[in-house]
Amino acid sequence: MREVLSAAVLLLLGAVLSLAGCAEMHEATGLATQQDVFQIRQDMAAAQQAAQRAKSEVESLSTQIERRVRDQTGANERQVAALTKQVDSLTDTLTTLSARMEELGARLDTVGRQMRTITPPATAPRAPGTVTPGPGPSSQTPSSTPPMIAAPVPPAVPPSRPTTGSLQPQDIYQASYIDFSKGSYSLAIAGFREFLRRYPDHELAGSAQYWIGEAYLSVARGFTDASQGDKASESLELAVQEFKKVLANYPRADKVPTALYKEALALIDLKQPALAQARLQYLVDNFPRAEETSLARERLASLRGR
Repeated sequence: MREVLSAAVLLLLGAVLSLAGCAEMHEATGLATQQDVFQIRQDMAAAQQAAQRAKSEVESLSTQIERRVRDQTGANERQVAALTKQVDSLTDTLTTLSARMEELGARLDTVGRQMRTITPPATAPRAPGTVTPGPGPSSQTPSSTPPMIAAPVPPAVPPSRPTTGSLQPQDIYQASYIDFSKGSYSLAIAGFREFLRRYPDHELAGSAQYWIGEAYLSVARGFTDASQGDKASESLELAVQEFKKVLANYPRADKVPTALYKEALALIDLKQPALAQARLQYLVDNFPRAEETSLARERLASLRGR
């Protein structure tokens, strides 16, 4: 650009000098030739073109500089936004992990208290009020000597349910449901199975059995999204088995209609429409007032219309 400007300046100077020369010639001879005038005009035109090119190049260069500045600024802003997003994501992950660690720590403390509660005493149990004989010929201790009386000890039979202050059935159920809601399906399944092992007759047992099936169904959906059809089919089969247990083991549970409907959905995904229709028809016939019944009728109509 500097070279173009220099050329333009030189041409302008040449034109000026030419004019000056013509002026001197005019002063000496009294007239200027046409060739001199033509040459001056050519020099002036060339100088104007050079100046125009220089101006265009200056404007183009200014535009490029402005664009590069904007691009660099935008790139920096995008990099800062990306880094900020990463930091926020890591912060959320750290918060989630910290909360999970606190939850697991609390559960560990509770289980430890429960184990201490149900551990039988090391000494043989005595009937309440048993007097331990003191030294001396008599089994009776004088009133002036502190009596050595064993504290009443209950029979050393481990309780079938946690005692007051230890882990309650609702605690295990709620912790398992929290795992499910967070997407920790393996932990949820293990927790609900432990709940059923300990409290098979609890009023929440039917719901616990249902959530095991729901967890397997969610796992199957994850495998489907990941294009892992074989693993998805295995999880769907497990979901069907677990949903069947709701009706078989807890026929009066509130989750029976929902389990029937979800079992039918799993069977549809497994390409077993006949079995799915049978389960849906059972739901419609036996639970006409359930919320899932209207959905079951729609599914039945869709399956029969194929």
